[in-house]
Amino acid sequence: MSAPAALTPVFVRLKLSLLRNGLRQSGGRKAAYIASAVVALLFAVLQLLGLIALRGSDHVESLVVLLVAVLGLGWAVMPLFFPGGDETLDPTRLVMLPLRPGPLVRALLAASLVGIGPLFTLCLLAGSVIAVAHGGVAFAVGVLAVPLALLVCVALARAVAAANVRLLTSRKGRDLAVLSGLVIAVGAQLVNFGAQRLGSSGLEQLAPAADVVRWIPPASAVGAVHSTGEGAYGVALAQLALSAAALAGLVAWWSRLLTRLMTSPDGSTLQAAGDSAAVRDRTSTGLARLLPPGRTGTAMERSLRYIRRDPKTKAAWVTSLAIGLIVPLFNAWQGTGSVYFACFAAGMLGIQMYNQFGQDTSAFWMVAMTISSGRDAYVELRARALALLLITLPYVALVTVLTAAVLGDWHRLAEALGLSFALLGAMLATGAWTSARFPYSIPQEGYKNVAPGQVGLAWISIFGGMVAAAVLCVPVIALTIWLNVSAGGEGRLWLLLPAGTAYGAALTYLGLRLAAPRTARRLPEILAAVSKG
Repeated sequence: MSAPAALTPVFVRLKLSLLRNGLRQSGGRKAAYIASAVVALLFAVLQLLGLIALRGSDHVESLVVLLVAVLGLGWAVMPLFFPGGDETLDPTRLVMLPLRPGPLVRALLAASLVGIGPLFTLCLLAGSVIAVAHGGVAFAVGVLAVPLALLVCVALARAVAAANVRLLTSRKGRDLAVLSGLVIAVGAQLVNFGAQRLGSSGLEQLAPAADVVRWIPPASAVGAVHSTGEGAYGVALAQLALSAAALAGLVAWWSRLLTRLMTSPDGSTLQAAGDSAAVRDRTSTGLARLLPPGRTGTAMERSLRYIRRDPKTKAAWVTSLAIGLIVPLFNAWQGTGSVYFACFAAGMLGIQMYNQFGQDTSAFWMVAMTISSGRDAYVELRARALALLLITLPYVALVTVLTAAVLGDWHRLAEALGLSFALLGAMLATGAWTSARFPYSIPQEGYKNVAPGQVGLAWISIFGGMVAAAVLCVPVIALTIWLNVSAGGEGRLWLLLPAGTAYGAALTYLGLRLAAPRTARRLPEILAAVSKG
């Protein structure tokens, strides 16, 4: 392995071995990998066929260069959110080997071309070239542009990963990784919004942005193919040169990062020690001073600390906050929404009340030791609900007001708020009950949010509780419909705000009262259920 030329095939075989051995760990992982591979390849083939079908369409080059630019952006950010997807992303594992940066860069770059992601990218790039290439010279340039753009994407991902390797292997990196669901959810909404806008107004509105993006690698490589077909050979040469220069710059940056990683000490331990000392020196400040005294305030502060510090809890809250805002507002902007869509925010945030004890994991025994009666359990559940309401009440009100403002439907603001508060109260009530009846464990490591063997409990808890909450809101929904259809009812719609608020508060109180004695009786069962992760 001392010869540089022999290093590349060794790393390619290493990558294949890592993939093969990872699939041998469990049948579930093998099934998940095969299923994801089939779906990704099927989507890649559909993308390829779709781009080929667009060949000859007006302004197709604008769509293609923007698509390749988004693809390159995805390669840049995905290592930050999915660091565990490729074991070779961490070059510090090779510190003890006598390897020079130059051969190591070439070997890692070749190994990076093995996998589903590069194959998907290759299909999309090939379809893009076919969609915009006109003439033999353009296709010849496309043969060069496809591997050049692919190498730019891979080198970009590797350089970004090397620049953030300390982050990716730290707790903050794991916090960032669990937020990947938010990226996917927000990205899906943006794609949906963009697709609807394109469907209504056509591809010509992409031209201004595409005129700029076609000069940014890796999109500039595909832009060179279109420029060649148009006879602008000088422009095509400049665009290819930009992609080649970007590849050279990324490889040089990557090489310098590898040199620094291989030769500099890891100061993360000292930093962690300093952070721990800083934490010990801090005392409760800010919001903690405003919380009620006694067990209620202590339990509320603990719940709020979970939201701020626990990676899985933080990811769930951030995702719910984002989706709860995006869905009603995006539908309002598209002119297809309603002010009632603001209830979606209450539903997304109300889910956080479900499986309250699962976020404690095995540490729930400390909470259980302080519960000796139904009264203690009631105070504990009430404190957790109050901590949730500190965030959800103002947020639901904000989303409802923004949705009404975008739609200009101010006269329905009061009834939408009443419905949202009623739904929130119903979900707090059912969430407290299902937390005691169907608790499950949340693994602290990895991306799974349910421990093996408890998926059924999670489905019953969340979806059963959501259906029950919807049923509990039927009286308020019926009252809303009656006031809207009855003669003179519109003048009394404002009554839905106090009525919905009072109804939601009553449901919350009743749900907590019913869940408290069950929680006190089932403490051993709850502890066993939440300790499996």
